[in-house]
Amino acid sequence: MPLLRPTRFGRPPPITKDLLFDTRRKLPRPPVNLRLREFAPCRLLDHYHATLSDNLMYMNYTHTPPSELKKPAREIRLRWDPSNPYSRYRKNEPVGGVQWSKMPPEPSTPENITCLEAVQIHVMAKDALTSRSNLLGVIAALRALSGETEGGAGALKSGTGVQIVRGKKQVGGWIRAGMPAGAKVTLKGPPMYDLIATLTEFVLPRLREFNGISMPVAVSGHTSYLPASSNAVKASDVSGVISFGLPPEAMAFWPQIEVNQDAYPKMYGMHIHFITNAVGIGAQERARALVSGFQIPFVRRSQ
Repeated sequence: MPLLRPTRFGRPPPITKDLLFDTRRKLPRPPVNLRLREFAPCRLLDHYHATLSDNLMYMNYTHTPPSELKKPAREIRLRWDPSNPYSRYRKNEPVGGVQWSKMPPEPSTPENITCLEAVQIHVMAKDALTSRSNLLGVIAALRALSGETEGGAGALKSGTGVQIVRGKKQVGGWIRAGMPAGAKVTLKGPPMYDLIATLTEFVLPRLREFNGISMPVAVSGHTSYLPASSNAVKASDVSGVISFGLPPEAMAFWPQIEVNQDAYPKMYGMHIHFITNAVGIGAQERARALVSGFQIPFVRRSQ
């Protein structure tokens, strides 16, 4: 039996184009987008997969018969003549106008269990309307809280970091379009859960007269199609986003700020948004059930 000839691997292809060079960092830019992956176990993420996800599916499960999974398309009243070439591609609204308040939830399956997608911190600084330099304290505080920087975790721009919020339209005597008015930062993955752990262990317990995140007044009655704990009076009520605000004195309770509080000109109030994948009627209830599983309290607002 003849011996097989040893295979000779071919030579690597020659580099005909030089790597891109980042003039800001004085380093070459690799051809791939580098991203920072999880390097330590996350306690809250393990808690979600081990306990919270099963409980959420049990509490929020709604049985949908197979015959109702695919409903026929709703008839659309044609407002524009499709044979007319000038109005052929115009959008025809459904009968009855916008139906966001009657948007049905997605079928309950193991694949679409309510989960947390992102946490966003938003800070509004009115002083920035008079001078842009007053926004430096806000940016420094958000960077300390989140640890996010522009283009972090790689040479390419893989992270958005702290973003400046600008005015969208002009309001006479107050703000102009494009004027910086605040800053925001969006967290995903393990840093998002680390922020929640710091919020529930250090910030919320030290707030005075904080009973929990206020919930809207229940809407119930024979003419209401919503459950007793729902209040879908605006489009955001059918989206799984939980938002609440913290006073300026709460910023001093964050360990990242408390250790060097004198480095910031003043304390700022903030809004924290928990963005989930829940949509449709009852999305707020499913999102509150998820957020409350991370030890964030809620309180019913009285009439």
